[in-house]
Amino acid sequence: MSTLQSSDETQEFPSITVAALQMEPRVGRKTENLEVSLRLIDEAATAGAQIVVLPELVSSGYVFSSREEAFELAEAVPGGVSTQAWENIARQRNVYVIAGLAERVGNKLYNSAVMVGPEGYIGTYRKLHLWGDEHLYFEAGDLDLPVFHTPLGRLAMIICYDGWFPEVYRLLAMQGADIVCMPTNWVPMPGQADDAMIMANTLAMANAHVNSLNIICANRVGTERGQHFVGNSIIVGADGWPLAAPGSADRQQILYADINLKASRQSRHLTTFNTVLRDRRTDIYDPMLGTGWQLPRY
Repeated sequence: MSTLQSSDETQEFPSITVAALQMEPRVGRKTENLEVSLRLIDEAATAGAQIVVLPELVSSGYVFSSREEAFELAEAVPGGVSTQAWENIARQRNVYVIAGLAERVGNKLYNSAVMVGPEGYIGTYRKLHLWGDEHLYFEAGDLDLPVFHTPLGRLAMIICYDGWFPEVYRLLAMQGADIVCMPTNWVPMPGQADDAMIMANTLAMANAHVNSLNIICANRVGTERGQHFVGNSIIVGADGWPLAAPGSADRQQILYADINLKASRQSRHLTTFNTVLRDRRTDIYDPMLGTGWQLPRY
């Protein structure tokens, strides 16, 4: 695990241990997927993790054969079987859980992430930017980019392809987010060399650096109905450097890192003169990118 500040600072503002839980969901096998997720959460909590992040659509699997199959595998949030199971273990193990699932709202489906903690259900995020065949099954997200205030800091959620849009990270940073939790199902990108860092990790590092955000990316592994997934889960610190190096490309594992919020917030100052968020030219462009959102007071 990484240490981000001196022992004196650690005592003043303790580190938070976080974990990215990389696993291989099986499409259609909700009971099996949920059992594996609970086992990994329990293992991470035993190792000291306080925040754990699971992959995208971890309860259902990803490659649906039809919208009917996606609808059958979706569930209510909160109140569905997966959310309830994650709530229960979060209470039992005193841990915050962020996990991806297919959410059913009437006749609509969303590719969503849920956050639960020792206090129960906290909130939901719905994927804003759909990828590939997701357009056949899901509605685009309609809950904006919420930041949830918890005893462990200001937590946000995004999902997979959302990470290709710098506006997403900037708006979360402008709302005071400390940690961005990303359930994801990364696939190979065109032109990717076998021995190079995957594009998703490069993007996570760049966006962490320019927004002073800690980012926890939990990817899946395996091949599902012909679609290969690349693993390489990563935890990136607010300075843009990996706290937990990219994970395996093909096996289940848990990555751990320590995050200190005081040190993370201090890292926003690159030099005596430069802080990226402060140095923005808001006389040239809208500070909240035209969303109409108000700058928070924090």
